Amino acid sequence: MRSSLFSACGALVLSAGALADATWSNYTYKTGPWQPPQLEVTKTGIVDPGLIFIPVRNSNTAGTAVTIYDNDGELVYQGPEEVTMDFKVQKLFGKNVITFWSGVPQIAGGYGYGTVHILDETYNEIYTITLTGDFQTASGEVRDSYIDVHEHIITPRNTIIVSAINVTQHDLSSAGGPTDGWMTVSQFYEIDIPTNKIVYKWDALEHQEGIPLSASKQAVQSGVSRETPWDCYHMNSVEATNEGFLVSMRFYWSAYYLNQNGTVRWQLSGADDNEGNFTGDNIRFSWQHHARIYNETDEAFILSVFNNANGQGQSQSETTGMAFEVDLTSMAGTLMYNVSDPNDPVYTQTQGSFQFLGAAATTSNLFMGYGSVPKVKEYDGAGKVVLSGQFDPLGHGESYRAFKESWTATPFWNPVAVAEKSLLSTTIYMSWNGATEYDNWAVYSVPSNSSNATTLLTTVERTGFETQAVVSTLNTTYVKVAARQGSTILRFSDAISV
Repeated sequence: MRSSLFSACGALVLSAGALADATWSNYTYKTGPWQPPQLEVTKTGIVDPGLIFIPVRNSNTAGTAVTIYDNDGELVYQGPEEVTMDFKVQKLFGKNVITFWSGVPQIAGGYGYGTVHILDETYNEIYTITLTGDFQTASGEVRDSYIDVHEHIITPRNTIIVSAINVTQHDLSSAGGPTDGWMTVSQFYEIDIPTNKIVYKWDALEHQEGIPLSASKQAVQSGVSRETPWDCYHMNSVEATNEGFLVSMRFYWSAYYLNQNGTVRWQLSGADDNEGNFTGDNIRFSWQHHARIYNETDEAFILSVFNNANGQGQSQSETTGMAFEVDLTSMAGTLMYNVSDPNDPVYTQTQGSFQFLGAAATTSNLFMGYGSVPKVKEYDGAGKVVLSGQFDPLGHGESYRAFKESWTATPFWNPVAVAEKSLLSTTIYMSWNGATEYDNWAVYSVPSNSSNATTLLTTVERTGFETQAVVSTLNTTYVKVAARQGSTILRFSDAISV
């Protein structure tokens, strides 16, 4: 457990080697060291009331951390000082939790090694998921945990699925490579959360009959040594389904439905070359991320993808969020959504997410995180933009995935207060990192820093992450503040001297 990392003053930030850019501002606060990048928001319609979850990294100057903003771009929470990805709300044992990956990304290969953290509604870390075993890395380094950056998802059976990469020597001649070549093999593991025990493993190389090496869209331009393995599959999403699993293979432009025994049941391909098992003129996507299945029955389902439409080093095709209604009887797909912003086209080479904010239907708002482009957008059910946000200069910030989530939290740490005294008044600054349920502050005088006796001085409405109250006459040595919902006190700060 790492509860101390999530304390109110523990949310320091990292630059992670990012390029600083003075043209983009960070928020700064009197009450703590938080310095997240400002989220500049434009609203043009009715938005979902949720909170925006961005695992900011490579931010300007500072701010690499899991970060929550509200719909106005105000900070709600900034988390631990580390490189993180895939920050989201999930359901575990019937309760909401927040989860994220942290670790060491392998930038050249687009994967990484790390751990998954599961926090409750007080931000206490209740589970830490790790993956160990006989893995081989390109560098030869041994890692404490081998969970890849791309996926961690809690299943309806309260297990967690995580992705992994294993560097393997293999015959690549079927794809035009050397017979004694090296490749990164995509795997996923299902893990029992309380015990951290593996209950299921899938390895792409064991299923070449359904996913042959020769079908990869990524040409073999490496693979001659362990240090430069060929990235054949680039599996970037996994989820449990009614009868198995759904995986997205970026370098195959395809989503695959796997049976419980790991074999391929069907392939939905975005390529225009008669690949896959489904027909449909508008099923066209490439280099995709974040495939998800909805409303699954024996006859039909809805499938969504973040359609990058660009590979690494490409930027000629507009990135879109796509969803298809797929009929398993006729084996045909119909385009349901292909959303983009005509006034601000985005060309995302890597990463990204596409999310239904309600039921997977035409009445739901949609949310997109643009991965390697530091932008988020929300669309209404008609595909019109209702919110646009940017959190860093282009080419600097990234988010892997970004989500809009319904989240309520009351941190285990106390609010923080800081006083600044002038000749005629004292200004009290107040914040409670991560708290969502208070709407006003009360300022009290106290006779000593250890006393529980309080005298109310003033109340003020909450204004964003940090609120200030000006007290003109202050005949006391100590004050403390309370975060309140209406007239109900949720938590006191420690007493501070004034």
